Amino acid sequence: MFSCWLSRLYWALSKPTGRTKPLIWGSLSRSLVLSSQRRIPELSSFVARTNTCGELRSSHLGQEVTLCGWIQYRRQNIFLVLRDFNGLVQVVIPQDESAASVKKILCEAPVESVVQVSGIVISRPPGQENPKMPTGEIEIKVKTAKLLNSCKKLPFEIKDFLKKTEALRLQYRYLDLRSSQMQYNLRLRSQMVMKMREYLCNLHGFVDVETPTLFKRTPGGAKEFVIPSREPGKFYSLPQSPQQFKQLLMVGGLDRYFQVARCYRDEGSRPDRQPEFTQIDIEMSFVDQTGIQSLIEGLVQYSWPNDKDPVVVPFPSMTFAEALASYGTDKPDTRFGMKIVDISDVFRNTEVRFLQDALSKPQGTVKAICIPEGAKYLKRKDIESIRKSAADRFKQEVLPVFLKASRNWNSPVGKLIMEEQGLQLIRLLEVQEEDVVLLTAGEREKACSLLGKLRLECADLLEAGGVVLRDPALFSFLWVVDFPLFLPKEENPKELESAHHPFTAPHPSDVHLLYTEPQKVRSQHYDLVLNGSEIGGGSIRIHDAELQRYILATILKEDVKLLSHLLQALDCGAPPHGGIALGLDRLMCLITGAPSIRDVIAFPKSFRGHDLMSNAPDSIPPEELKPYHIQVSWPTDPEAEKSSLNHPCHPES
Repeated sequence: MFSCWLSRLYWALSKPTGRTKPLIWGSLSRSLVLSSQRRIPELSSFVARTNTCGELRSSHLGQEVTLCGWIQYRRQNIFLVLRDFNGLVQVVIPQDESAASVKKILCEAPVESVVQVSGIVISRPPGQENPKMPTGEIEIKVKTAKLLNSCKKLPFEIKDFLKKTEALRLQYRYLDLRSSQMQYNLRLRSQMVMKMREYLCNLHGFVDVETPTLFKRTPGGAKEFVIPSREPGKFYSLPQSPQQFKQLLMVGGLDRYFQVARCYRDEGSRPDRQPEFTQIDIEMSFVDQTGIQSLIEGLVQYSWPNDKDPVVVPFPSMTFAEALASYGTDKPDTRFGMKIVDISDVFRNTEVRFLQDALSKPQGTVKAICIPEGAKYLKRKDIESIRKSAADRFKQEVLPVFLKASRNWNSPVGKLIMEEQGLQLIRLLEVQEEDVVLLTAGEREKACSLLGKLRLECADLLEAGGVVLRDPALFSFLWVVDFPLFLPKEENPKELESAHHPFTAPHPSDVHLLYTEPQKVRSQHYDLVLNGSEIGGGSIRIHDAELQRYILATILKEDVKLLSHLLQALDCGAPPHGGIALGLDRLMCLITGAPSIRDVIAFPKSFRGHDLMSNAPDSIPPEELKPYHIQVSWPTDPEAEKSSLNHPCHPES
C-alpha cells in the first residue's frame, strides 16, 4: 500500500512545473524509500546467519534458519539455549545416531563457546512454552552445527542476576558487555545519539564538525591533561571541551554546529565523573537563551526512548537564587517536596543563644525542612547521625524538633521551641503529627547548603524504610537560570573566578556592574537539571573582543596571550552566539536507571581513573621519553621510593 502511494506521489511530483527539475523530485522519492527501509534494520545482512536468536516467533514456523551465538546453558544434553545480542532461543539437540556428530559438538562445547547451528523452526510441545521468553513459543530442531570457537573457564558467569564487583567487571569488560543490561544500555545510547543527529542535522540544519583533540592550555576551568611534544618544553593539552573551537566556527560563519564530542578533565576521583567523557556539543549564531532552551527541549523530546513516558515541554525554569533558597543546591531534585523554609521571624525574640547569635549577624538566618512521617521512619541513630554529619562536615548544629516533646532526643532547646514557637512552625511548615522538623541557623548560603544535603540524606533514609518519594519512572526536567557570572575563589575569596567559564556573557541588565561590583553580575548561563543531576550547561557567549579582554585581564587576572587567537577572531566580525553541551554519559545513566555512569560507557575508567583491563596508565621506559625531552622525577617519600625502586622503568631496577 505504501509503495502504491509512493508511486502516485512520485508521478504527481515528477511533472515539471516552471523551473522545477524532475531530478529533485526523483531524489525525494528515493530518500523516502530509503527512509522507509531504514525503519526496520536488517540485522543479518552480510553475515553467516539468516536470523538473530531473539527475533524468531511463531510466524517463522517451518522456516529453515541459520543462527550464530554463544551457548548460554545446556539442560540434560537435550536442550541448549543460544544467545546473541538480540536475545535467546532454545535449540533441541538431536538424539538419533545419524546426527551423532552434531550432538557431540553441542554437548561437549563449554558454556559461552561460539557456535553456528542450522535447523527448522518448530513449535514447543504443548505445556512447555515459556511466556517469559519472547521466543518462548518456538524452538530450533537442529540439522547441522559448527563449533566456531571454544571457551575456556570464565572468571564469572554471564548472568544478570549474579552479583559481580565493579573491579571484576571492569577487568573483564569484554565479558561484562555480553550481559543483557550492558547490551541494552549501549544500544539505547546508540539509538538516542542517532535520533539526536537526525533532529539536529536533518530537521534543523546543523553541521557536524570534528574539532581537534590536541590543543593548548586554557586558562580557568577544569584541570587539563598534558601531552608532551617533540619540541623541547612544549606541550599539548587535551581540551576539557570544544568551547573555543565552536565559538570560532561561529566566527567562521557555520551558523549551526554540533558534535558528539570527546572531552577530557584531569580531576581525579569523583563518583559521577570520568577523565574522558562525551558531550552533545552545540553552538548557534544569532540566538538568545530562549532559543537554545527551545532547541534542547525539542531535541530531548525527539530522541527520548519509546519505552519511557513521553517528555512534556516546555521544561519549568527556576533562578539560581530560588534553587538555593528552596533546595540548597543549583541542581534540585524536584520529584519530591521537603523544601527549605525561612523561619527567622519565628525566632526573632528567642532566648536560645545558638539562634540569637546567628540572627545577630548580617547574613544570619534560621532555616528548616519538614520530613514527612520522619518520627515513624527515622530511628534515633539516624537523627544522631544527621546531627553528627552536620557538625563534622559543615561545623553547624542541626536541631530535630518533634510535635511529641518526648521524642526530642538530646535536643536541649526542643522543649522550649515546642512551647514558644511550635504553633508558628506548624503553620509555616504544615507539620503533621508524625513529621520531624530539622532546624539550623547560620550564614544564609551555608544553612541552605547544609539543609539541601540533609534533604537528600533524609529522602534516602525514608525510601530505605519503604516510603516512595522519588518515582524511578518520573523524569523531572528543570532549567536553572540567572547564575552569578563570578564566584569568590576558595583559596582567596578576595579574587574572582568564572562561575561557568570566562566566555559567558553577562546579563544585559547587569553589564554596568562589571566595572563597579562584578561580584553582583548575573550571567546568561543556564543549566539543564534532571532528577537532581546536572545533565547540561551552556550560555550566551561574549562576542565583543574588548569586553572579553576586560573580563580576562582585569577581573579574572588571566594571561590574555593564551587566548590571543580567540580575541583576534572576535575582532573580525563575530556574530552574537550561544550554545550548550549535554553530558551524554550522565543523561544515559539517568534514563537507564544505572547506578553509575560507568554502566553506560563501553570501556570506562575506574573510580581512580584506571583502565583495569589494560592497566592504563602505564609506565614508559626512559629511552622512549628522550624524544620528548622529559624525564620522570621519582617521589622522595620513603614508602613511595621503596615502591618506585621496584618499578621496571626505574633507572636502578
